[in-house]
Amino acid sequence: MAAELSDGFGCAVDFDLRPSPDPWTGSADLLFRLEAAIHRLPDAHMAAPARPSDLARWPGIGPARPDIVVDLCGDVPKTAAPRVWTLSYDGVPGERGLLAALLDDRPPIAALAEGDRVLEVGRIGTEVRGVVRTAFEDGLSRSTTLIAAAVAKSRMPGTAAPPPWDIPPRAPSPRLGLGDVAGRAGRAGAGALVRRLYRLGFNGPHWRVGWRRLDGPDVASLGHHPAGGWQSLPDDGSRFYADPFPIVHDGTCTLFVEDYVHAKAKGVISAVRFGPDGPLGTPVPVLEEPHHLSYPFVFARDGAVWMVPESCANGTVDLYRATAFPGGWVKEATLLSGVTASDATLFERDGRWWMFATLRHAAAAAPLGRGCFSDALHLWSAPGFRGPWTPHAANPVLIDIAAARPAGRVVERDGRLIRPVQDCSAGYGAALALARIDRLDDEGFGQTVVARLAPGPSWPGSRLHTLNAAGGFEFIDGSARALRFAPLAARLRRGAGAPPRTDAPALARDPAAVR
Repeated sequence: MAAELSDGFGCAVDFDLRPSPDPWTGSADLLFRLEAAIHRLPDAHMAAPARPSDLARWPGIGPARPDIVVDLCGDVPKTAAPRVWTLSYDGVPGERGLLAALLDDRPPIAALAEGDRVLEVGRIGTEVRGVVRTAFEDGLSRSTTLIAAAVAKSRMPGTAAPPPWDIPPRAPSPRLGLGDVAGRAGRAGAGALVRRLYRLGFNGPHWRVGWRRLDGPDVASLGHHPAGGWQSLPDDGSRFYADPFPIVHDGTCTLFVEDYVHAKAKGVISAVRFGPDGPLGTPVPVLEEPHHLSYPFVFARDGAVWMVPESCANGTVDLYRATAFPGGWVKEATLLSGVTASDATLFERDGRWWMFATLRHAAAAAPLGRGCFSDALHLWSAPGFRGPWTPHAANPVLIDIAAARPAGRVVERDGRLIRPVQDCSAGYGAALALARIDRLDDEGFGQTVVARLAPGPSWPGSRLHTLNAAGGFEFIDGSARALRFAPLAARLRRGAGAPPRTDAPALARDPAAVR
């Protein structure tokens, strides 16, 4: 946090290292050590206590009175500085509030307030549920986001105030005795063993794409799963398909997906054409890079087809153009760099382009980010899709693990803009929601969640992730199970290798189609 304020904003930073009135419980340190051993976490971590030597690079401000005091413990009098900002979690100040909320197994609402005025607020999250130390560190990273955003906006008057939040009351102190630590450690050990056994027999994670003919309203209009359910796009078990993005080109619907090969632990972008009755063959790779690719956001403009795949592993958001559709993808530009941006989604409105993506918290010490991938929504705008892209003055415009991360194209229904979003409050991709965009301008952004889709009878499994439609078809994706040795057994039964992909000659005839 000190590095962020001094290196990023030029602030002179000083510290008050007196003990908190409600000191940190040693049981939490014990729990963190046990979790590190059980889950094989690195020894160095953000939740370790800071030492005075760690802070020696900041000389302080001497006898000068500070302009702002950031109160991390809830014990600073309002007269300590012209401005006192207090950090709380579910209304409880300090780290003990964060820990108490995480022990309740719910994503906490973090708020930075100056008196009764809330400066920044959001429901912070983690992709790793059930590991308190990891969730705690993700909370610390996002708390730094809140403070940095408040400093930035204090220098730019006119940005919109954050939306109101209902902050539920929580226990003022963590309930974590030695018996609680032992119970949590036991459950964590058992869970880790079950997961390891699961990975012996199953490929994980494993996703699948669902599709259906659109003979009526789509999910964005229904607000729930269709009555007829979904058909699955089959895979061979050694790979999975996810992030479905369809597009109509030359009168034919083509579906682009993330094609993740378990043995390589890397995703490429593949494509398959759809006929009146469904897929014509199996997806064939059309774009590969040295780094992982996913979320192939495709669109048509200026007589060409373009793609912005997720490439957060490379720290960029890149634009590609198809030279031999659906293959022949050539990189045209890097739209953003030095960011860990998840699921970049472009949207044109009234001649202006907007880009939605969630970002990890980035700072000089970690330029590609720390903490959660899915809870902080950032916006950029541009006169055209090629850029230049300007970050929104109020970034992050939304912090909400239940409704920040994009989950498909923005669509218009009955004059309203609907944004599919991922609800990761119960874990990554746990559910899908539909959010109505209420405000989108230079000063602010607002949305309201109007529907939520969860796994169930209409979608067996435990997760939902992406929603898109085009060409008379609608697509969704979510979790599945795949036996680790099923592909090998199937090949042995056939007595030969897997049959060739039926769509391969049409999709990969251009050498540039696979990069």
